[in-house]
Amino acid sequence: MSLNNRKLQYSLAANEAFHQMMEEDESVFLIGQGVKSPWYVGNTARGLLERFGPDRVIDTPVSENAVTGAAVGAAMAGMRSVVVHPRMDFMMYALDPIINQAANWYYMNGGKLSVPIVFWGIINRGGEQAAQHSQALHVILGHIPGLKVVMPSTPYDAKGLMISAIKDDNPVVYIDDRWLHGDEGIVPEEIYEVPIGKAAIRKKGDDVTLVAISFIMRYALEAATELAKENIKVEVIDLRTIKPLDKDLVLESVKKTGRLAVADPGWKTYGMAAEISAFVFEEAFDSLKAPFVRVTLPDLPAPASSALEKLYYPTTKDIVQAIRGMVNR
Repeated sequence: MSLNNRKLQYSLAANEAFHQMMEEDESVFLIGQGVKSPWYVGNTARGLLERFGPDRVIDTPVSENAVTGAAVGAAMAGMRSVVVHPRMDFMMYALDPIINQAANWYYMNGGKLSVPIVFWGIINRGGEQAAQHSQALHVILGHIPGLKVVMPSTPYDAKGLMISAIKDDNPVVYIDDRWLHGDEGIVPEEIYEVPIGKAAIRKKGDDVTLVAISFIMRYALEAATELAKENIKVEVIDLRTIKPLDKDLVLESVKKTGRLAVADPGWKTYGMAAEISAFVFEEAFDSLKAPFVRVTLPDLPAPASSALEKLYYPTTKDIVQAIRGMVNR
């Protein structure tokens, strides 16, 4: 297998992005809890401390607000900061430097001051981690002007979007789902960028547009394969970036298929599925043959029981049933 056709795990693809960007640009540094511990960040930070030293790979105390504020200050002073929150739930302690500071400085200074920082949050769903350790909070950050928010679903995009995020001159929120860390895919060895704000069609179809985000993409593709046996051809779109949204690609697909389904790994009320459905309703209403459907988490905190988790998290079956019901209306 050539280097450009080699397979890497998702976590190792992100890790390679860090190695290459820190080698290329001495202003890039990583800071956060557990950056030297595989228990916290898995293989994503493997070997960085040994290669680049504690001045550029900074393991911190448990103080999300202070650590994130320090990273924002460093970015304002000319560094390219990557600050990791190994459990996205506790990223909420850092909303002040993220929302009130980093997201606003470019606009408040008329474009004369930028904040080149990556806020790297990891979702730890499942595994009986319950409500305080497994929440997908992406829509909160997607709501904020001044922030870009990416959510890769493949190893290729994990590397390419991390490189794009680090190179961006303004704040980018990069959201991982730990359920993806063991997935394998083709990842070129060289430095490459996946453009922020561009979705990707993973499977073409003429009957239904299915927009999916992050880990739920795997179920979307499985559902499309299952529905094809019933002659229901599903076009699967991997959103990849939730802010800014690639509205053009979604609208083009919906105008072709006439039907929209959205699979979001977050909650239903006020969620990404609602936002996507809303802009399609506004801009492609005349193309719709049926009401849209949303496959999401229920509006409940995550359970601590493995038996209840099986009911809580959406699956391939849920997507199949939702789309089948829409087509057969």
